[in-house]
Amino acid sequence: MPTDNSADSVVKHWQEYSDVYDFLEQIRLRPGMWLPGGSLQHLQSILTGYRVALAVHSAHEPFAFWPEEDCITWLHEHYGTSSSLTWAAEIERHTPADSTPVDEFFRLLDHFQRDITRKPASHDTWDRLPGIEYMSNTFVTLFWRRRLLAEAVRQLENRGFRVVHFEAHAWQTERDMHQAVAAALRFPDYYGHNLDALNDCLGDVACFGPYEETAEGVGLVLSLIDYDRFAAASPRAAQIVLDIMADQARRAAVVQRRFFALVHSNDPGIRFEPVGAMPVMWNSAEWADSSRR
Repeated sequence: MPTDNSADSVVKHWQEYSDVYDFLEQIRLRPGMWLPGGSLQHLQSILTGYRVALAVHSAHEPFAFWPEEDCITWLHEHYGTSSSLTWAAEIERHTPADSTPVDEFFRLLDHFQRDITRKPASHDTWDRLPGIEYMSNTFVTLFWRRRLLAEAVRQLENRGFRVVHFEAHAWQTERDMHQAVAAALRFPDYYGHNLDALNDCLGDVACFGPYEETAEGVGLVLSLIDYDRFAAASPRAAQIVLDIMADQARRAAVVQRRFFALVHSNDPGIRFEPVGAMPVMWNSAEWADSSRR
């Protein structure tokens, strides 16, 4: 989430944009190219298109600029007003004579970002639905700092989750992965050590519980350390494994069971294709690219 003093304040190719705030930073840098005539309504139309594209492509990204979302609520609090105007119209109405609506938008955007960064997240839902923070936007969450992963695991174990740990740097081949997963989750002897068999057996564990007599707890979490090493050794299998985990996690949720994966990478820039029709996302503390530098 870039800010006015961010190191991300450099012109980028559009394929390098990481999120809506990165996109807005590019508009800030070259407003004449993006907003001919300096129209804030034009910017609102662009962001409406951005939001529609997120929905069309099932991309899960925090987006504050939709009607009734955080931006307009924050604006009403900032101005001390209450109206049915859009955020663009609200800003235009309050733009001082020595500024422009676009300049005022970016000035307010900096304040908005600082405020939402400082605002503590509500944990009411987390307390009622343990693990929901790792299931609401994606079932596969990335971690770069091991400290954050260890803290997440500790909190989940304290909430009653069963966490199964894997050292993915030891997986030099796809078969190594199958052997490790089969042993840790006590797959039956007939396990075929292939991706189709993984899908079947992991689905059994996720949706119906462990094969052996093991306490299930609140839910099952797979913690995978150094997954980037496996992704480098077996990129196709690494992507499919995450897809299987996400797909079975969604099936488990249908039968009211909790199952998801926490994936550690030594590469802070690692990217995966969407899995289970959902993106592989960084955890909330490392969601912004700048927080992994």
